[in-house]
Amino acid sequence: MAYSMLMLNIILLVTGQIAWKIGLQQSGGIHFGNLVSVLFSPLILLGIALYALATGLWFVVLSRLPLSLAYPLQSLAYAIGIFAAWYVFGESVPLNRWIGAAVIVLGAAIIAAK
Repeated sequence: MAYSMLMLNIILLVTGQIAWKIGLQQSGGIHFGNLVSVLFSPLILLGIALYALATGLWFVVLSRLPLSLAYPLQSLAYAIGIFAAWYVFGESVPLNRWIGAAVIVLGAAIIAAK
């Protein structure tokens, strides 16, 4: 159950980043002239809410798993983020980033192994 909560935490973090990226794209980026409207745009607020949920869930995860296990496993968010950048935004992801993501996944697997 703790691992499921950790995975949900990771998904919430990545989904929050996706919401922020879409919100910023729709706003034309962020600059002094649109700062307030960007900060209060629905997708930016959604990302903040997702991060708040992720933080609450992280507290639960930390109460059930050792930090030396949970925190390194949370790095899976980086690998999932690279996939999301490619899949959701159509970003061109060079081979070295895919290799880096694979190293992260491999490292997480090693850390999680008992």
